[in-house]
Amino acid sequence: MRRDSIFYKLFQQCPTLLFEFLTYPPNCADLYRFDSVAVKEPKFEIDGVFLPPENEGAGVVYFCEVQFQKDEQLYERLFAESSLYFYRNRARFSDWQAVIIYPTRSIEQSDIHPHRTLLNGNQVHRVYLDELGDIRSLPLWVALMVLTTVEESQAPEEARYLLTRTHQEEPSTSSQAIIEMVTTIMVYKFTQLSRTEVESMLGITLQQTRVYREIKEEGIQEGIQEGIQEGRHSEAANLIIRQITKRMGQKLSDEIVARISGLPLPVLEDLSEALLDFTSLSDLQVWLDEVSASC
Repeated sequence: MRRDSIFYKLFQQCPTLLFEFLTYPPNCADLYRFDSVAVKEPKFEIDGVFLPPENEGAGVVYFCEVQFQKDEQLYERLFAESSLYFYRNRARFSDWQAVIIYPTRSIEQSDIHPHRTLLNGNQVHRVYLDELGDIRSLPLWVALMVLTTVEESQAPEEARYLLTRTHQEEPSTSSQAIIEMVTTIMVYKFTQLSRTEVESMLGITLQQTRVYREIKEEGIQEGIQEGIQEGRHSEAANLIIRQITKRMGQKLSDEIVARISGLPLPVLEDLSEALLDFTSLSDLQVWLDEVSASC
């Protein structure tokens, strides 16, 4: 299950969600912007950063890490990245804090002794989703986080409850975003189910919604990359052909299928990225011709 994608979408939709876990959130929490940043020399990619509004002077920057797999050097990496980013942007920020979200305590790094001062202070906040309480008693956006950890046998019932609660509690402007997030979580949890089966499970009509298409395309894209990395040429080629067919809405000619199937793995990888920008079959034809000319 792609929890990194889900949590990224959650924080994009509701940046104030992070501050639900803090005893003392900033006064301007609703003005914070969620982003990912890169720090050079050395190169660090920080996926979850909550940036204070720029027009209110130096503010506190919040770093967020969602960790669902054991990483015995998580704190070394997180604190190195956070400190370096804070150092590079010291004039902009007055302080920094970090929030680490775990499904359970068992996932946390085993040796935390070197970081005892930070972890036992009020600058670093550890959240264990399984200790937040009954999912039905939590704020809706927090409940969505917990839904990602619920066992498959219980997930459909809890998802339906959250959908019903959304219709009762949320205005239409925000309810659609929550409904899409519930849908996203359930499609990721039950990748083996068809759209019709997911609809039946949730009691709603998905149709060919944008969120559903994006999830399925992402799944196909991951399958392509996995096939390429593991050297499964025919699997990668077939998935690419399938994805192009779906994007174009028409069957590819035998000639184009043969040309794609005959591409070596490195070129198939290039095509898997290029096809995301194709808007017509002519774009594909031009791309294939350019590849042939360069060989």
